[in-house]
Amino acid sequence: MSTEPRLAEVTEPGPEQQASPGTDQAAKETLEDYTLRFAPRSYRRWTPMVVATTALGGIAYMADFSIGAGIGLAHGTGNALLAILVAAVVIFVTGFPLAYYGARYNIDLDLITRGSGFGYFGSVLTSVIFASFTFIFFALEGSIMAQGLKLGLGLPLWLGYLVSTLMVIPLVIYGMTALSKLQVWTTPIWLLLMVAPLVYLVATDPGTVDRFLAYAGTDGEGGVNTAAVLLGAGVCLSLIAQIGEQIDYLRFMPPKTEANKRAWWTAVVMAGPGWVVLGALKQAIGVFLAVYILAEVGPTAAPEPIQQFKGAFDAMMPSWLVVPLAVVLVVISQIKINVTNAYSGSLAWTNSFTRVTKRYPGRMIFVLVNLAFALALMEADMFSFLNSILGFYSNCAIAWVVTVATDIGVNKYLLKLSPHAPEFRRGMLYAVNPVGVVAFTAASALSIALYFHALGDTLQPYSPVAAAVIAFVLTPLMAVATKGKYYLRRADDGITEPTLDADGNPSGVTYECHVCRQQFERPDVAACRTHDAVVCSLCLSTDKVGDHVLPATPAIP
Repeated sequence: MSTEPRLAEVTEPGPEQQASPGTDQAAKETLEDYTLRFAPRSYRRWTPMVVATTALGGIAYMADFSIGAGIGLAHGTGNALLAILVAAVVIFVTGFPLAYYGARYNIDLDLITRGSGFGYFGSVLTSVIFASFTFIFFALEGSIMAQGLKLGLGLPLWLGYLVSTLMVIPLVIYGMTALSKLQVWTTPIWLLLMVAPLVYLVATDPGTVDRFLAYAGTDGEGGVNTAAVLLGAGVCLSLIAQIGEQIDYLRFMPPKTEANKRAWWTAVVMAGPGWVVLGALKQAIGVFLAVYILAEVGPTAAPEPIQQFKGAFDAMMPSWLVVPLAVVLVVISQIKINVTNAYSGSLAWTNSFTRVTKRYPGRMIFVLVNLAFALALMEADMFSFLNSILGFYSNCAIAWVVTVATDIGVNKYLLKLSPHAPEFRRGMLYAVNPVGVVAFTAASALSIALYFHALGDTLQPYSPVAAAVIAFVLTPLMAVATKGKYYLRRADDGITEPTLDADGNPSGVTYECHVCRQQFERPDVAACRTHDAVVCSLCLSTDKVGDHVLPATPAIP
């Protein structure tokens, strides 16, 4: 492909611009899964449906069954189903713009967040929030797998926690290439094992549906209660950050063209916000199965997916086959989701560390860090206080996702105060943008205060509503108050070649970074401050003295 002559014909670097061994290693390590950076079209060779199948494979977790069961047992089926529906609508609406931006511009949620109201360093805060999401849910899935291993193999829980943690490490090393194969091949088996027992129970014993719908919960009231619905929705909304893991796959979507636009949009909607449709169904199934086995195993064990599917399989097959199949289902589900949790968490931690320290330590270090946090949670028996953890965490997750979604939908498209195309490169963004940081911080702080009864018991169930409303209102108000001037530090990146092609896709024109000597596509590079050449986004991030970072100029929103 053609490049600008003045940028392509770069002289040999002098001593001050030679790539250090660490920089060269960082560049090479990030070229398998494009950690921390734009995913180029030269790498994105999968069809839209393969990307979508891979992304949906990542939501094969069993936590939904536990979450639904916990809400249903506490508040009754009617309140649980309404809570699940409310959360699903919020997750779908907020996830749509994020999924579109990730697939259209081939960047992950952290890079989207940087240019959508938070700034280059401001989004470090949300990266930590997302990393926390991945190890919390890794721990939850690992706990579920350990329960299965204890039932099927007699392993003590502490050993099951360790096994479930260590077994994903080899799979996470290889990035998107290995993950796509794993998810595509295991999804049909997982779907069959999950759906077959439910269909059998409903077909052979219709009374199970009546008992499910009539279940009143531990309070015994059974009627629809607003506080119960909102409390349940708050727990379900802890999953709102799952869109970040979906985008970690969707960023590998091929360019959208006239020929593939129908398949492209189908894949984006299905694997982006559409993940919550399957998620909500699993939560409802969790309520159904918990009610079905409640009399046999009791309220303590009923939320455990291994017990739920053991009870369901027991009704349809020989007893010798029940436990092995239940264990297989749990193990497959845990592997499918926890490779994604470990992968996405390592990206988030690495991203934050690299920006703050200007040093790239290697993604595998943070795979191990994420797994260590998850293992600590498991050994602390997080499963026993699951809803409390998720209810608290959801306040921060809602505030973050709603802030970014509002910046895209309102500030970019309606008010036009936020730049339409996302920006993520160092030097192009202000360190902190008060639009997103203030909206997110205020929404998180007030909703957490509500959650911990600081404003009274009556308002406590409304903490997730407060997080969403405050973020939605403050984000455009802050953009208007600041007149959008803190989005871009520079009006251009010093390269005349357009960032987008004629179809609005990121340009595939390639340039050589004069620091690491690797080839990168147009959106991933910027002109150098001190040399007549270009520098890739990662080398800009690791530039300790700022020699390559362009100076500030008046921004044009």
